[in-house]
Amino acid sequence: EPKPKAAFGSVGRRIPYRILHVINQDGESLGNMHRAEALKLMDQHDLKLVLLRENADPPVYRLMTGQQIHEEQLRRAEKKKASPKPGVVQKELSFSSAIAKNDLETKTKQIAQWIEKKYHVKVTIRQAK
Repeated sequence: EPKPKAAFGSVGRRIPYRILHVINQDGESLGNMHRAEALKLMDQHDLKLVLLRENADPPVYRLMTGQQIHEEQLRRAEKKKASPKPGVVQKELSFSSAIAKNDLETKTKQIAQWIEKKYHVKVTIRQAK
C-alpha cells in the first residue's frame, strides 16, 4: 500500500505503480506507460517525475524540470497561506457609535483578551440613530 504524499515534489525512482499515466513538461498527455518506460523517458530528457493524482486509475505523473517543481511548490504554499486555517476561532463584536465610555472600555478589554488567545477578532461599529 503506497503512502500518501505529504508534499509536492519529485518522487525519484520510488514509484509503487506498474502502469502510469504520464504528462510531459508542456502539459501534453503521453498516455499510459509502464514504470520502466517512464523512468527511461525521465532520464533521457533530464526531468523529474511528480505525482499529480494518486487516486486516478492509473495514477497521473508529470515530467517536470526542477524550476517547474519549485514554482509549483511556491504556488501551493501561497494558496495554503491564503486559505483560512481550520481550528482558528473568529470572534465578532458589534457595538453602536453612541456607546458609553465604560461599555467601550469593557469591550476593549474583551478584545485584548481574545487577541492574547490568538483569536481572529472582527469589530463592527454601527452608526447611532
